Amino acid sequence: MTDYRRYRRKGGTYFFTVNLAERKQKLLTEHIDTLREAFRTVKNAHPIVIEAAVVLPEHLHTIWTLPEGDDDFSLRWRQIKSAFSREIEKGERISKSRQRRHERGLWQRRFWEHLIRDENDLNQHIDYIHFNPVKHGYVQSAADWPFSSFHRYVRLGILPADWGASIEVCNLDLD
Repeated sequence: MTDYRRYRRKGGTYFFTVNLAERKQKLLTEHIDTLREAFRTVKNAHPIVIEAAVVLPEHLHTIWTLPEGDDDFSLRWRQIKSAFSREIEKGERISKSRQRRHERGLWQRRFWEHLIRDENDLNQHIDYIHFNPVKHGYVQSAADWPFSSFHRYVRLGILPADWGASIEVCNLDLD
C-alpha cells in the first residue's frame, strides 16, 4: 500500500460516493466537461482540496479535505449536482415526489460519506478510488481509465504507471 501522508491537509477529510438516480446512465462520463465545470465553480465559491477522485459513467468517488472549521460538504454536493443538472437536457424519469418539489431526477438524493480516521484509512480509500474502474470491469488497468486522479499521482511520482497489477490491490474492497 502506498503512503499518501504528505498529501493530507488540515481540516476534515471525507470519502464520498455519489450516484446517478438511473444506474444504467452514462451521463457522468458522457458529460465529463460539464461535471468538471460544476466542480470548478463550486470549488471557487466554497474551497475544497480534492485528494483523489474517479468518475465512472453512473457514479463517482472522491476524497475531499475541507478548510479548517468547515464541515458543510452537503452544500457543496447540492451545488455540484445542481450546476451539472442545469446543463443536462431534460428527459429523465421524475418521480411524483420529485415533481412536487420541482426537482430533476438525475441524481440520487443522498450520497454516502465517510470521515477519514487516519493515514491508513486515507491510503486504503485512495487505493480504492484508483482501482474502482478495474473493479467494475471498465478497464484492465487503472492507467487505462481517463477520469481518475490516478494520472496525477503518476505524474507526481507517487504511483508507478503500472500500479494495480498486484494481487493485494486486486483484492482491495471497502464495500
